[in-house]
Amino acid sequence: METTLRGVGVSHGVAIGEVRHMGTAVLEPPARQIPAEEAEREQGRARQAVEAVAADLMARGNLAGGEAQAVLEAQALMAQDPELIADVDRRIAVGSTAERAIYDAFAAYRDLLAGAGEYLAGRVADLDDVRNRIVARLLGVPMPGVPDSDEPYVLVARDLAPADTALLDPTLVLGFVTEEGGPTSHSAILARALGVPAVVALPGAVELAEGTVIAVDGSTGEIFVNPGEEKKAQLEASAAERKAALASATGPGATSDGHKVPLLANIGGPADVAAALAAGAEGVGLFRTEFLFLDDSKSAPSEEKQVETYRQVLEAFPEGRVVVRVLDAGADKPLDFLTPADEPNPALGVRGLRTLLEHPEVLRTQLSALAKAAEGLPVYLEVMAPMVADRTDAKAFADACRAAGLRAKFGAMVEIPSAALRARSVLQEVEFLSLGTNDLAQYTFAADRQVGAVSRWQDPWQPALLDLVAIAAEAARAEGKSCGVCGEAASDPMLACVLTGLGVTSLSMGAASLPYVRATLAKYTLAQCERAAAAARAADSADEARAAARAVLSGE
Repeated sequence: METTLRGVGVSHGVAIGEVRHMGTAVLEPPARQIPAEEAEREQGRARQAVEAVAADLMARGNLAGGEAQAVLEAQALMAQDPELIADVDRRIAVGSTAERAIYDAFAAYRDLLAGAGEYLAGRVADLDDVRNRIVARLLGVPMPGVPDSDEPYVLVARDLAPADTALLDPTLVLGFVTEEGGPTSHSAILARALGVPAVVALPGAVELAEGTVIAVDGSTGEIFVNPGEEKKAQLEASAAERKAALASATGPGATSDGHKVPLLANIGGPADVAAALAAGAEGVGLFRTEFLFLDDSKSAPSEEKQVETYRQVLEAFPEGRVVVRVLDAGADKPLDFLTPADEPNPALGVRGLRTLLEHPEVLRTQLSALAKAAEGLPVYLEVMAPMVADRTDAKAFADACRAAGLRAKFGAMVEIPSAALRARSVLQEVEFLSLGTNDLAQYTFAADRQVGAVSRWQDPWQPALLDLVAIAAEAARAEGKSCGVCGEAASDPMLACVLTGLGVTSLSMGAASLPYVRATLAKYTLAQCERAAAAARAADSADEARAAARAVLSGE
């Protein structure tokens, strides 16, 4: 019998195929005592396993590139955490085997993360994956992972570790469905980068029986279990229609009546540039620079290394706009040389611009490197600070940019509600705003972006979030300045129309989403986008806002 389930659609497209579950294994090793003379050997085994797993994660990252590389390198650093290794050594010294010591040390660290605030609690799944990989290596058992199959299938799992998601083969994995996760989880971001249809936060996903035929609509979040031939034909026709629309939409982003909306790409480094260019990106709306600093959590990269990397990206967009976000360290991106290890709630502590202002030499070096990288190039360089809270923050950043001799526009990311509410004040110090809707939603609703149980508050269609976007966009318009969106909200084609109607002046997203947004914007006038935006803001929930906007745009 055909039934319909609903999760959160996080990656566009339709996939129809049989369910295959992520492989599982019992990875809790037995607890047994070892004699004292074996402790040194067991400590050596543990260290070898840790190094092997870290090397494997780094290798997977190098193969995947882009977003995936930064995520997997962060996991490798997690595996090699000195405090964890020291705890493992202590446990072995008092009689634990290597595998049991790893298991128990990670369990203790897991409890600390789970209780350390929303941001770090969202990294528990990543930590569990690292632990499982090390323990599996020590026990000599296969790692749980993507199933072997000669036929294409839809992958179903409680959650997907970044190491698994990063190297999915799109020719075999038609799409995936998870019970956990949210619209801005690592798996969701990587799914969009791969162009694989995906639905997350689906209650009871793991209860779908192996071999069951399901249809996954990554745009609506709907899962059709045992779809009939009529439903399959309807979904396939809809997918074909979308594909045709994508092929016909080319050129700069604009509404049907010619209102220009530059469509930019979010990138994590030079490896993402080719996909952005292929998708017709008009520039870069968010160049995340954290990947450079994750190579070595003990010290910042040299100015020379930064110049070389930044220039590779700037050269790829001659006479285009490239918006660089300076280092956003802290919370889920801790760096030993910058971020305190004992913050009770890192998400509400010293992160982003606050970290850089406490370490001005790191900010000064990065700004100087950006200035040198842009020398002699016709690119329109813009540099923005993360986690700006007020005018004082904005002034401190602008002053640092001027002191570094940076000839670029200085901007502020709006990720904290105070910055949206006082946007006109912030704009007295900077020349543009860029809305990071992922963190803005997180702080507006006190809802961690990695926790599936609170994913409804991470939905960018929430009217309260749209209100904050409208406030910031109106402030920018009043000041004659620009206000873009570089959060994942921009990758939703219909929401892109609503954001345009709210007054947002540019949209930046993962490269895979650019054709969908370009094609959808081209179907509607600016007036239609404005009416859809007003209807969405008048709603009382995300679902109602989505339905209201759809009704306006479809002429119902």
